Amino acid sequence: MTAIMKNQPTPSDNEVLTGLVERVTYQNAENGFCVLRVKARGQRELVTLVGHAAAISAGEWITASGYWVNDRTHGQQFKARFLKTSAPTSVEGIEKYLASGMIRGIGPVYAKKLLRAFGDKVFDVIEGEPDRLREVDGIGPVRAGRITAAWAEQKVVREIMVFLHSHGVGTARAVRIYKTYGSDAVQVMSENPYRLARDIRGIGFKTADAIAMKLGVDKTAMVRVRAGISYALTEAMDEGHCGLPTDELVPLAGKLLEVPQELIRTALDLELADGAVIADTVGDKPCIFLAGLYRAERGIAERLLQLRTGKLPWPWIDPDKAIPWIEQRTGLVLAQSQRSAVALALRSKVLVITGGPGVGKTTLVNAILRILSAKGVRLLLCAPTGRAAKRMNEATGFEAKTIHRLLEVDPRTGGFRRDSQNPLDCDLLIVDETSMVDVLLMHALLKAMPNTAALLVIGELTASTRASFPICVDPRARVTSILSRRMILRRPFPALLSW
Repeated sequence: MTAIMKNQPTPSDNEVLTGLVERVTYQNAENGFCVLRVKARGQRELVTLVGHAAAISAGEWITASGYWVNDRTHGQQFKARFLKTSAPTSVEGIEKYLASGMIRGIGPVYAKKLLRAFGDKVFDVIEGEPDRLREVDGIGPVRAGRITAAWAEQKVVREIMVFLHSHGVGTARAVRIYKTYGSDAVQVMSENPYRLARDIRGIGFKTADAIAMKLGVDKTAMVRVRAGISYALTEAMDEGHCGLPTDELVPLAGKLLEVPQELIRTALDLELADGAVIADTVGDKPCIFLAGLYRAERGIAERLLQLRTGKLPWPWIDPDKAIPWIEQRTGLVLAQSQRSAVALALRSKVLVITGGPGVGKTTLVNAILRILSAKGVRLLLCAPTGRAAKRMNEATGFEAKTIHRLLEVDPRTGGFRRDSQNPLDCDLLIVDETSMVDVLLMHALLKAMPNTAALLVIGELTASTRASFPICVDPRARVTSILSRRMILRRPFPALLSW
C-alpha cells in the first residue's frame, strides 16, 4: 500500500501513512497507547505518529490511517485511527526489530549474529526451522526455545489485530480487546461478540452489535437478544431507573432490537436463570433489575442501617451552649427551626438535609460544621463534581474533594483504593449535591466509611424523586430517593431526616 502523502503534509480526515518504525518513544502497557518515530514514505524527515498498538517495536513496518494534527507542545503529529503492523522485510528493519528486545533472548549482539547467519530469511528460520538457530554461536536449546516462543506470540498478536481490523474494529478498541482476552480474543468474538459490552468498559451494545453484524450474527440470534435485555435496561438507566416493570421492559427491548416479544421473553428467562438480571417486586409490580445496580442499591440501604448503630463519634455537645456560641461567631441569628435542626444534627449518626435553593441549607451546614470542628471532630467533605466541590469549599471554608479523588481512583483497575479494608479517616463524612451521585458511586463511598463515622447527606429532591411511582434510585441523580417516602419538603427551611 502506498502512502497518500505530500512532502508537507496537510490536514485531512483520512490519510494513509506507511513506513518503518525507527523508534518507539513511548508505549503504555495497559492500554497500548504509543508514540512512534517513523521513516515514512514520501517524507524526508522522521514523522511522529500517535496511536494504539498491542505490541510494537522498532524495525516493524506499519500501515496507518488517520489525520494530521498540530500539537501545541509536540508539533506536527499523525494521529492513527487504524494501525497495522507487519514483520520487517528489509535487512535494516530486521536488525532494528531483533535488536529492540521484542523477541526475548535476542538483543543487539545476537541480532547481528542472526543476520550474518541467515540474512533476510531469519524469520523463516525461526518459524520453520527453529533447530537451525543453534548454528549461531551462543544460542543453545534454552535461548532457541525462548526465541521461537516469543516469535509465535508476536505472530498471534498480529493475526488477532488483523482479524479485529477486518471486522471494523478501530485500533484503540482492538488493543483493549486483545488486552482483555489475550490469545482467546478471536474465539471470544466469534462465539459471542456481545461479551465485549459486558467485559470492556467503553464498549457498549451498539458497538458490539455492529461487530456482530459484520461477523454474520443473525438479528434474531438468542445471543443477541439476551444481550439486548441488558441493553434495554441500560437505556432505561439513562432515564433514571435501575430496573423496569416487566410489562414495560419486554416491549421496550422488542422495539430496540426489532425482534418479536416472544423471543424477548425467552431470552429474559435465560438471563434470569444466569443471574445477569434480577427479578423483584416494587409495590405490586414485578420488575427486572440489572444485577449490579440491584446489589448496589440494596447495599446502600444495608450500609445506612449499619452506620446508624453505635455511639456518636464525638462526645455529647450541649446545643443550648453550642448554638449561642455559633451565632456569636457568625453574627447570624438562627430561626427556631434551624436551631432545632442543629440540635438534631449534633446527636444524629446519619442525617439527610434536603430542600430547594434559598431554604437555608448552607447556613445550617456551616453552623453544624463549625461547631463540630471546634470540638476536634475530623471532617471530610466531598461532592460528585469538581465544580460542586469548589462551591462547597467556598461556602464552608473547609477543604472539599470530588468523591473520586476522596476514594483514590486506581487507574490500573478502574476501582478505588479506599474501601472497607482501607477506610477513610474521618469522624463525619459530608456529601453535598447528593442528588447527582449515582448508585454505584454512592455504594463505593458508603463502603469506604468507617463503621464509627457519622454521615451527613445534603441535596435537593428533584421532581422525579417525588414521582408517584419511583421504581428505584436514579443511578445518576437520586440516591436520596431511597428515603423519599419519609422526606417532606417544607419551605422556607430545609427538611431533615435522621437516625
